[in-house]
Amino acid sequence: MENIANWFRGLKPRERVIIVAGAVLVLATAIYLFVLAPFYASVAAREQAVARKKADLAWMRSVAAEVRALSANQPMLAAPTNESLVVLIDRTAREAGLSSALTGQTPNGETGIRVRLESASFDRTMMWLANLELSHSVSIESVTFDRAASPGLVNVSLVLNRAAS
Repeated sequence: MENIANWFRGLKPRERVIIVAGAVLVLATAIYLFVLAPFYASVAAREQAVARKKADLAWMRSVAAEVRALSANQPMLAAPTNESLVVLIDRTAREAGLSSALTGQTPNGETGIRVRLESASFDRTMMWLANLELSHSVSIESVTFDRAASPGLVNVSLVLNRAAS
């Protein structure tokens, strides 16, 4: 360190000014690159996030009345029936238009059932599963979807459970 100080003192005053000005410029550039630029980038990203959130909030407020009106028109969900899970699966599959796809039902413990659907419409299967869960308190323990030969059709293996009454 003493060698650098001696070298600096040995410079002409004009050279000292140039070295000090260069050091100040390098220090200012380093502060900008490593402190201020990341800070400004973070602030800009946060401002964009806030703008997106404000737009989302404005949209949610604009559709809130419609959501309230639609949810007020929803029928009350039916209470779970006391029919056996085998009968419930068979009946609701028939109602959903999946009776021809229903190829197997095997009890799985006291409150569960294994179900197999082959060449079932994917859309109808999803609607049927939603109906089972919402209207009959039947939960999906596991599900496997495999593509069938035709587009829009699937082979499905399910394990369904219903809480004991």
